[in-house]
Amino acid sequence: MRVVRQLNSEEKFNRPILTLGTYDGVHLGHQEIIRSLVEKARTENKESVLFTFDPHPRKVLYPESYSVKLIDTVDEKLEKLKELGLDTVILFPFTKEFSRLSAMEFVRDVLVNQIGVSEMHIGHDHHFGKNREGSFQELQELGELYDFSVFQLPAIFLEETAISSTKIRNAILDGNVEYANQLLGSSFVLQGKVVKGQQIGRTIGFPTANIDLDNTEKIVPKNGVYAAQVHIGSKSYHAVMNIGTRPTIANNGSVTIEVYLFDFNEDIYDQFIKVEVKQRIRDEQRFENIEDLKNQIQLDEISARNYFSSLI
Repeated sequence: MRVVRQLNSEEKFNRPILTLGTYDGVHLGHQEIIRSLVEKARTENKESVLFTFDPHPRKVLYPESYSVKLIDTVDEKLEKLKELGLDTVILFPFTKEFSRLSAMEFVRDVLVNQIGVSEMHIGHDHHFGKNREGSFQELQELGELYDFSVFQLPAIFLEETAISSTKIRNAILDGNVEYANQLLGSSFVLQGKVVKGQQIGRTIGFPTANIDLDNTEKIVPKNGVYAAQVHIGSKSYHAVMNIGTRPTIANNGSVTIEVYLFDFNEDIYDQFIKVEVKQRIRDEQRFENIEDLKNQIQLDEISARNYFSSLI
């Protein structure tokens, strides 16, 4: 998959069939659009192209109040898009100057003159251009003017709920990762480097790996304990993950992310690990003493092992 970060005369496109949007999460609805686009492009010997942005448009438009946390980092998004078979992703640098383009100027100057779009596939609620003023109807009119066709795909539902990135972000923030994973069609992941913590877990029989996330804009699930699958290199392990302030053993209020891997006893400091967050087990809570905490961690391990056994 080709990744284009700047449009210039050296970048050539083969009668592209294109979709555009932020595509945060690349959820089941996104996947439906991309699969239809890729299939059509292959049938007609054209190029399948996704036009997306980096940074997120809201970060540029509202820098002082920007608070959007992303489901996927750019690298995670590109990995998912590659798996869907796209030929090209345009990772367009969103700027304030770009945001001032009207819908007509964006279509004429960028999609037609620079990319040569031959066909567009967009979602049911897609808007574009300055102040998101461009609609499907306007895109159809511009398509007739500039000789490209436009197809609008219906919303994808899961149990009568239209899938959206906003719903997924809200589910993650609520700790409802199982529901988020259903809408994503894959597991929500956290990635980062293992760093040294206070090593208290080691002293009570549950050594943990503390994770320093590799992207501060990544959304983090609600504080609590989760069943997780941890990937280290080519190997994977079942684990429980705690996100929170560790109120039984710490009182500084800082949030940490740490995983206790089952049947594992290796030094992995400074290694990058990937954590698939599978199921919420319980809220974080403060225990009266370390012994009560140890007993609860044992119960958490049983819950997580039972979860993974249920998948077999």
